[in-house]
Amino acid sequence: MKFKIIIIGILSIIFLNSCQTIKNKSDEVAERENEKFGQFVGKQVSEIKSELGVPTDDYIDELGNETLVFKTKKYGIPCERKFTINTNGTIIGFSSSGCI
Repeated sequence: MKFKIIIIGILSIIFLNSCQTIKNKSDEVAERENEKFGQFVGKQVSEIKSELGVPTDDYIDELGNETLVFKTKKYGIPCERKFTINTNGTIIGFSSSGCI
């Protein structure tokens, strides 16, 4: 009985450690993503279109700003990048989700 408890304890520690490693790696990827595309904030919309191409979707939000949505998939995982553009054509915000 003691042997089972020890084995379960060891396996639990290994499992929890693996989850933390995955979280750390995904945080690193998200940070690089934000650094790369965050540099476009303050620049003209034409620069992001030349980098990413034609947006998948676009819409006007309640403040009158345009939002461009670029959707891709990598390894079957959907990635969505959103850029908010003011009425002057300047990028004023960026967010992403699921991008690896």
